Amino acid sequence: MANLYSVHPDAKIGQNVSIGNFTNIHEDVEIGDNCEIHGNVTIFPGARIGNNVRIFPGAVVSGIPQDLKFKGEKTYAYVGDGTTLRECVTVNRGTASKGETRIGQNCLIMAYCHVAHDCRLGNRVIMSNASQLAGEVVVDDAAVIGGGSLIHQFCHLGRNIMLQGGALVNKDIPPFVKAARDPISYVGLNTVGLHRNGFSEDEVRHIADIYRILYMSDLNVTNAVKLIEEKIPASEIRNEIVQFVLHSDRGIIRSVI
Repeated sequence: MANLYSVHPDAKIGQNVSIGNFTNIHEDVEIGDNCEIHGNVTIFPGARIGNNVRIFPGAVVSGIPQDLKFKGEKTYAYVGDGTTLRECVTVNRGTASKGETRIGQNCLIMAYCHVAHDCRLGNRVIMSNASQLAGEVVVDDAAVIGGGSLIHQFCHLGRNIMLQGGALVNKDIPPFVKAARDPISYVGLNTVGLHRNGFSEDEVRHIADIYRILYMSDLNVTNAVKLIEEKIPASEIRNEIVQFVLHSDRGIIRSVI
C-alpha cells in the first residue's frame, strides 16, 4: 500500500521515525531519531526536531510568524529531545528579531497551545491546554502554565513557577512562585513544585525569606532588593531572584497578600 504522507526529498529524517497518514513534511526540515509523527501534522521549512519527540494530529510546526514585520527571512523553530506536542499545537518559527523559536527538552505542550515567533522555552516546561504565548516570551525551566492562559509579548516567566489556569499575564513572574488572580499577582511560593524538583527544606526557607522582603515589607522594588542584598546570605538562588527582578523589562507582578 502506498504511503499516504508526503516527505520532501530534501528533508532529513532520522532512524526509526514513524509518520502518520496525511502528514506533510516540507523541505529544510530535520527530524531526529525515534520520533513519532502522527497523522495530519504539517512541518514547514526551518523545523529542527530532536530525538524522541512526539507530535500529535493537527499540529503545525515552523509555520511563518503572525508578525507583520516578518519579511520572509530564513529562520527556525527548534523542538528539543523528548518533547511532546499534543493535538493542534502551533509553533511559529522566528523572525529577524531573534532568528528562532526554541522549545527545550522534555516539555509537554498540551492540545491547542500556541508558541509564537521568537519564544524561548526551557526544559521540562508544561503548557496546559489552550495556553497562548505571544511573540518573544521567555519561559524558564520547569515552569507550569495553567490551561487557557494568555501571555503578553515579551513577558518572562521564571523557572519553577506555577501559573493558574485562565491567567492574563502582562508582567514578568519571578522564579519559584505561584501566580494567580486578576490582575495577575504573587500568591505565595510554589512549594509543592519546588519539593517535586528536588529543592531541600533549607532552600525553600531561603527562597521564602527573600520573597517575604520583596512582597511583604511595604518597600518598593528598588529598596526591597537593597534590603535582600543586605539581609539575606549570598547564594545562587538569591542572585538568580535579584537579577531577575533587576533585569525585568516589563516589571514584576505585585502581591495581593
